Amino acid sequence: MSFLWFDMLWALLLVPVLILAYVLAQRRRRKYALRYASLSLVREALGRGPGIRRHIPPALFLIGMATMILAMARPVATVMLPSQQGTVILTVDVSGSMRAEDLKPNRIEAARSAARAFVEKQPKNVRIGVVSFSNNASIVQAPTSDREAVLAAINRLTLQRATAVGSGILTSLDAIFEDPGPRPTPSRDSLAAPEPTPVRTPVPRGTYAPAIVVLLSDGQSNTGPLPLQASKQASNRGVRVYTVGVGNPDGTVLRFDGRSIRVRLDEETLKRIAEETDGEYFKADSETDLRQIYEKLSTEFVFRGEQTELTAGFTGFATLLLLIAGTLSLMWFSRLP
Repeated sequence: MSFLWFDMLWALLLVPVLILAYVLAQRRRRKYALRYASLSLVREALGRGPGIRRHIPPALFLIGMATMILAMARPVATVMLPSQQGTVILTVDVSGSMRAEDLKPNRIEAARSAARAFVEKQPKNVRIGVVSFSNNASIVQAPTSDREAVLAAINRLTLQRATAVGSGILTSLDAIFEDPGPRPTPSRDSLAAPEPTPVRTPVPRGTYAPAIVVLLSDGQSNTGPLPLQASKQASNRGVRVYTVGVGNPDGTVLRFDGRSIRVRLDEETLKRIAEETDGEYFKADSETDLRQIYEKLSTEFVFRGEQTELTAGFTGFATLLLLIAGTLSLMWFSRLP
């Protein structure tokens, strides 16, 4: 928190002065009571005095005055507010296993259908991009407000072979930022020891870029950069990755080029990616599930930091405290504090 009129805070020095004056006044009051013993006897005969209750109105009054001084200094804070302006990257697995027919008519068509429905429901000021990944990853459509271009990109998604989840995340960052930052080099395909990768200074925890990545995958990452290293890059940039798992963790047998291949959904990695980036993991067992997930992933998840002046809130709180202090003092002692 900062203050537009910082010099006004010097007035807070009045608060300890008022506290000291109140303490001295209470001491004089006790001396006065002892000097006039008859008054003390009368008070004792009538019952116990107000005790600690008499300190409540002055305490509320002092807190109210301090809060009012803070309000006069015009406090300003950065507040993370939901924004309807942002970027959504739809990152889709186009490995060969996406032709499996456990989702009708098959996984890739179900994913296309759900993605199209998601795009059509987004407000015009939300930019949407499309990234596909298999052996490697590519930007099929850069973030744009042109819905027809995005829908055409979704329709152009074609199946290939392997699954490189890490490449999908890093390419999504390429689509969001002009300077996506250093890429991690460790890979399952690399036999040489990786060189150290420079690390970008991470944004504060809980601070998010006005962009999210929605990553859909149905298999285990078996090539490219390690997914959890890629998700660390996204976390450092404040980009949340929402992961959607399609398929069966126990595996689905797929016929490909005359061979039977068992493909398994790596839920654990997808969950850890979402956890690392403060996103969320979803499991889709049908096209209906996919549609519901995409409906939930609206731009209410995109937050933007805005400088907000808090003067009105401080003033209202201070006024409330002063009114309570005055009311209690009049009710209990028939005088103002």
